[in-house]
Amino acid sequence: MNKEIKHIFFDLDHTLWDFDKNSFFAFQMVFEKFKVAIGVNQFLESYKPVNMKYWKLYREERVTKLELRRGRLIEAFGLFEIEYPIQVIDEMSEDYISFLPLNNYLIDGAKDLLDYLEPKYNMHIITNGFREVQENKLENSGIKNYFLTVTNSEEAGVKKPNPHIFKQALKSSGANVDNSVMIGDNYEADILGAQNLGFKTICFNYHREKLPVEDIQVSQLREIKMYL
Repeated sequence: MNKEIKHIFFDLDHTLWDFDKNSFFAFQMVFEKFKVAIGVNQFLESYKPVNMKYWKLYREERVTKLELRRGRLIEAFGLFEIEYPIQVIDEMSEDYISFLPLNNYLIDGAKDLLDYLEPKYNMHIITNGFREVQENKLENSGIKNYFLTVTNSEEAGVKKPNPHIFKQALKSSGANVDNSVMIGDNYEADILGAQNLGFKTICFNYHREKLPVEDIQVSQLREIKMYL
């Protein structure tokens, strides 16, 4: 693969930026501030599948950004039979978003991989995350300078796997699908979305899913060096 590839497009959350670890610390701060009487780990066991459901709905344009931010908290707390006024939910949500980029752990091997790839390729980000948060994550984690372009779903007006966001990323970067590879953790959004436009892909199988055997997949970021 590596001879024809000139551009590498990365997803950010769960691919380079350790969302789960950083989210834990953000919720820890929220729970302390609002004196929530549940352990953070216990809460996250219920919250994670709810959050994934809402992000899928968000990708499919079936909920708004506000509905995602509210709904995932209301539903997750509801599983513990805890109910907060909507004003408190909104305050918790805003605080969580503010606290999230304060901790900036990267996925194991991310920095080493970027150091390895930087001299050989032009690197870019395509993300469905909220623009202001993603910019802070890149800056605060010290990896922003690795990337020539950042394409965000809020600015593109659509979310992965919509082909338009990939087309916009190609246009911004001056790349084309023949000399590009997409690397991400979400099979539907990152891999199928990119493949449908003709990208080569590498799935960082963070979620330990059973994927089609014909797809290139890795379980550790360092394994990507074998292909690039």
